[in-house]
Amino acid sequence: MSNILIIKHGSLGDIAQACGAIQDISENHKGDEIYLLTTKPYFDLFKKNPHISDVILDKRLSRLNLIYLYSLMKNIKKYSFSKVYDLQNSSRTAFYKKILFPKATKDTWSSTETTLPEGTTKEDFDKDSVLSRFDYQLKSSGINTNHTLNPDFSWSTTDISQIKNYHQLDKYILLFPFCSPHLTSKKWPYYNDLIAMINEKSDNKFKVVIAPGPSEIKEASNINALCVLDNGKALDISQLATLIKDSSFVIANDTGPAHMTAHLGSKGIALFGSHTTPFKVSIERENFKAIQAPELSKLSVEKVFERLSEIIS
Repeated sequence: MSNILIIKHGSLGDIAQACGAIQDISENHKGDEIYLLTTKPYFDLFKKNPHISDVILDKRLSRLNLIYLYSLMKNIKKYSFSKVYDLQNSSRTAFYKKILFPKATKDTWSSTETTLPEGTTKEDFDKDSVLSRFDYQLKSSGINTNHTLNPDFSWSTTDISQIKNYHQLDKYILLFPFCSPHLTSKKWPYYNDLIAMINEKSDNKFKVVIAPGPSEIKEASNINALCVLDNGKALDISQLATLIKDSSFVIANDTGPAHMTAHLGSKGIALFGSHTTPFKVSIERENFKAIQAPELSKLSVEKVFERLSEIIS
């Protein structure tokens, strides 16, 4: 039996996308112990993943913090990992490789860097879709990929019956009108207009709800929808996953909850501006589609409602 390490720091959407790759790595290493190195927001979540033996915390402190770096490297080395799958593929994880396995090939350290197709630059390789890149990386590392292109995030769910009973949720449409403050180009501005149209044209058949993150609760008061919280606090990732999975439909900006929806198999649409493409971020699934406009401010409420009506009917 060997110890195998997977590295995946975040973000939330990336975590959902990586589920299939993690499952494939685990199934190709039956009998081995699978460890995952991740950050604090996802540490407890990954403890629930059935394909992982244990989780190692990386606080991601500055690389100039030599005391922390020494402690982390010492902790990783004690496991004597025989192979590392770097699913983060960041400058930080490339730095870890230089310390832990400076001369390693893909046989020991699987990453974009070690599996890059001959004659292809990383810049060109990164133009492909996220899941296709994972698939190529793992296949090049000897992994049979049965799940990488079709991640399943349903392992993340939990019981939220008390929350649903408190808010009297039965049939509901879930909206995610928020985005990071520095990514306002991802934000569609007409959610309140959409809510009014849903209420009018569906004869209040569905409740319209939102589930803000911790930093979004104040902003949520500007949205004319039922705000779902857990005793005044934002839902954790597992609670949010279940709220999404049990919904009738989800409409979201291109953020983490949109990717969760896609890989939970739920119905919905993500709204894209020109910041990237649905193809590149691998978000479209059988039940989850995308609408893209050159500028989100020019994407009409009528078009979004029309797509909602087509899919939910």
